[in-house]
Amino acid sequence: MTPAIRPRGLRLSLIAAGLLAVGGCAALGLHHPATAPHPLPTIDRPDPTVRHSARADGSALSDEQAQSALITQSDVGASWIPTRGAATWRDGLLKATTPARECQPLLDALYSDELLGGPARVTVGLDDADTDAQLRYQIGARRAADVDAALTWLRTMPVHCARFTATTERGLVEDVQVVDAPLPEVGDARQGLRIGIATTTDNGEKYLLTLDLAAVRVGTDSFAFTNGGLGDVPNDATQAAVQIGALRLADIQKQGRAQV
Repeated sequence: MTPAIRPRGLRLSLIAAGLLAVGGCAALGLHHPATAPHPLPTIDRPDPTVRHSARADGSALSDEQAQSALITQSDVGASWIPTRGAATWRDGLLKATTPARECQPLLDALYSDELLGGPARVTVGLDDADTDAQLRYQIGARRAADVDAALTWLRTMPVHCARFTATTERGLVEDVQVVDAPLPEVGDARQGLRIGIATTTDNGEKYLLTLDLAAVRVGTDSFAFTNGGLGDVPNDATQAAVQIGALRLADIQKQGRAQV
């Protein structure tokens, strides 16, 4: 049985991976928090106390260039707005453990939002006002060899962690499914995943969190992208972010070399 969806009054069907559609957000507190008096900034700027003039990660971009390489609201559609803060489904559904040891690092990376490991160099967060989805685009600060190793690991997830169970801190048992997700042929190396996390509460409420993930290396720089929400998340924002993000990053790299 497919229950009615309370957020936005939408009704969501079963997704291709066979996970159940989900019920409303209120019971688990999975809605966005109310706007704070001082909301989080849309763009996380580099720490001014950290020097990047001779970067150990091999990037030739200045902090200003890295920031200008971020995607913007206009790149992904009119429905996206500056983020209202971290979606509370992050703690409610992503903070989980699994007996499948090879899959725990994936859950940890999803929760910490560090697909490529380590803190991001610059980040932008946006919310979809129509669907309550949330995206996060971040340019990394890791060496190309480390990024390639992370991409190789991500490619194994649809095989080693195609389906497994996990348990949240609140005791909800989750059915997690991981499939490969095609990306535009941009950059030098890339990997995409689509992850579905389904669970049912003690009172019968069904939930599905869908996450589109993408990680791309462009020369000596890289970016990671997540697009997540309750129900089925449209893939168009992911495709646009990867396409535009890679081309913009490559263009800014060229500009940087021309100024040397």
